[in-house]
Amino acid sequence: MKVLVTGGAGFIGSYVVDLLIEKGETVYSVDDLSGGYWRNVNSKCKFNKLNLVNKRKTKDYIEKVRPEIIYHLAADATEGRSQFTPISCTERNYLTFLNTIVPAIKTGLKKFVFVSSMSVYGKQKPPFFEEMKPRPEDIYAVSKAACENALRIFSEVFGFEYTIIRPHNCYGPRQNIADPYRNVIGIFINCLLNNKNYFVYGDGQQKRSFTYIDDLVPYIIKAGTLGKFNGEIFNIGPDDAVTINQLSGKILNIFFGEKIPDNLKPVFLPDRPKEVKIAYCSNKKAISTLHYKTNTSLDEGLKLMIEWARELGPQKFHYLKNLELENESTPKTWKKLSE
Repeated sequence: MKVLVTGGAGFIGSYVVDLLIEKGETVYSVDDLSGGYWRNVNSKCKFNKLNLVNKRKTKDYIEKVRPEIIYHLAADATEGRSQFTPISCTERNYLTFLNTIVPAIKTGLKKFVFVSSMSVYGKQKPPFFEEMKPRPEDIYAVSKAACENALRIFSEVFGFEYTIIRPHNCYGPRQNIADPYRNVIGIFINCLLNNKNYFVYGDGQQKRSFTYIDDLVPYIIKAGTLGKFNGEIFNIGPDDAVTINQLSGKILNIFFGEKIPDNLKPVFLPDRPKEVKIAYCSNKKAISTLHYKTNTSLDEGLKLMIEWARELGPQKFHYLKNLELENESTPKTWKKLSE
């Protein structure tokens, strides 16, 4: 069985590749390395550097490999930034999805596992359940919801299986801590490694649920089982939420104990536009169907990630040269955070 993992040099994708290889699968992997790294690439997979936005090159690659199962993780996962980069967000999410799945259907696709986002739920009352109708609040969520809908339609017309995974906020070793736009845990950690204070948007009372990487990947793999979970959607992660202030306190405590330097305490800034204040999911379906279990507490996971990040060392934040749209609501820190 030929298995393709898109985004295979990225954070979650590289772990999916590793576990599939451990299970004896023949694994192909692609990534454009815009957010992933060569250091994440498993030497036992058949890796190609490929930008899936390129329709012709993607078509040629799919026709050559002829994957039977695809785990699609390639994405521009920039939820908060997507209002200011709507074209690239749509290209790197919806267009890459189409460029991948259309030739794959033609070459005998059997199953497509789509790693979506809990952002599709929008501002509904939490906890979010899989049966809720998506109500995207940002361009990133719009693109993910579009992929979900198109996947369902393609499956109904062309007869292949599919499963959709909506992870809670995932973190852990290999996360791109040099990205200044996403992954709050990674941003906080990298700022402290650089001996700089970090920024909290709004009052810090936003609530999120965080999933350690090892508690997510096995269930993504399980979702790819042929003959099971066809057409199903699963929230994956713990159902206990913490505020950003609580998260900040945990990270500072691991770094400094009770003696937090004044120059490294968080700075509070205005809310980011379109940010959902309270967002976390129910995991009841994953528990009953996939036998999901949280094995790593947030405190344990943060210690493991910080230990890894310290070994990696401080990273220079990578900023875009230009945003596609800007106005007075654009967070100024997106250009000044590392200065």
